[in-house]
Amino acid sequence: MNAAALYDLSPVIWLMLTGVVLALGPLAWVWLRNRQATRASRLQALTVLTLFLTFDLVLFGAFTRLTDSGLGCPDWPGCYGNASPVGAHAEISAAQQAMPTGPVTHGKAWVEMIHRYLATTVGVLILVLAVVSWLDRRRQDRRTGISPWWPTLTLLWVCVQGAFGALTVTMKLFPAIVTLHLLGGLLLLALLCVQAVRYAQRHNASSVVAVSPVLRRLLGLGLVLLWLQVALGGWVSTNYAVLACTEFPACQANWWPEMNFAQGFELWRELGLTGDGQHISFAALTAIHYVHRLMAYLVIAVLAILAWRLRAEPALRRPANWLATLLLLQFLTGLSNVVLDWPLLAAVLHTGGAAALVVVLTWSLATTRSSRQAAAASPSVSSIAA
Repeated sequence: MNAAALYDLSPVIWLMLTGVVLALGPLAWVWLRNRQATRASRLQALTVLTLFLTFDLVLFGAFTRLTDSGLGCPDWPGCYGNASPVGAHAEISAAQQAMPTGPVTHGKAWVEMIHRYLATTVGVLILVLAVVSWLDRRRQDRRTGISPWWPTLTLLWVCVQGAFGALTVTMKLFPAIVTLHLLGGLLLLALLCVQAVRYAQRHNASSVVAVSPVLRRLLGLGLVLLWLQVALGGWVSTNYAVLACTEFPACQANWWPEMNFAQGFELWRELGLTGDGQHISFAALTAIHYVHRLMAYLVIAVLAILAWRLRAEPALRRPANWLATLLLLQFLTGLSNVVLDWPLLAAVLHTGGAAALVVVLTWSLATTRSSRQAAAASPSVSSIAA
């Protein structure tokens, strides 16, 4: 029996071809808008556009998860072995008829496949960035671009992210895998953000902002706490623990409700179950929710102080304003999720706000240097972005 009989590769091929076709649009747009620009400028524009599309991908991934469309096509990468829900019409109809409100419906199948098409498109763009970066490295003066290892690392990570996407489906929304998939998407954003900043620094050395060592450390602390809070938020969402507390600021009419931390933070288990196969308790869901809420108070306080400190630097007032605005958005959308019974728009915006905060803090950290480091470092542009 040959390999083709064991596994049908046509969905993989069609998905890849779809990604290539869809990526032609952004590639043509960048080329047309930057025909007179240098190669480095075109790469910078493509990096920024890919960053924007990756942000859209994170938002659509949240929409996919929150509409329970993650298993809209219960296989991977195709849909019942087809490249689109059109070819799987009969199978989807049968599943929908058997369970009209179940995980497989025509609408959910399309949501899931559109998410995969967009992810493949982003993957193709990142592949182009990596290949062109290496070609430019061989042809041009190294000072005109950034190290090709940055887009190469991003390409490797997008492959890992694709594997998490496959495991999300094949392991039936395993909470740890889904949470890692969310974090992986945000890490992809951070990698692209650093590359965009590096290109800007290559073109303009003054874009590097010297700040006090205290502010630099505060930026690092804020980013670390944000990542921890995003992980906790992902754990809340993937365990469907948002409605374990439906009031604010108390929870279940208590300031310290009944909680089961051991069950709630048992990481390797199936959705809705404990490690030994028992149904997870409501006290465990409460613990998941309340830890995220308590951590939010600390994160908001630290990031609010950071926004205030950043405003004192004229070159950093814009990210300071973004940081303050996004903090307010996160508070309002988080509160709406609790008291308004988890509305879809607020939930998607809450994920989008977290992604935007990652971008703002990553951009700020990549843009700044400690004043001590800046004084000791060479002023050449190449040493800044290598």
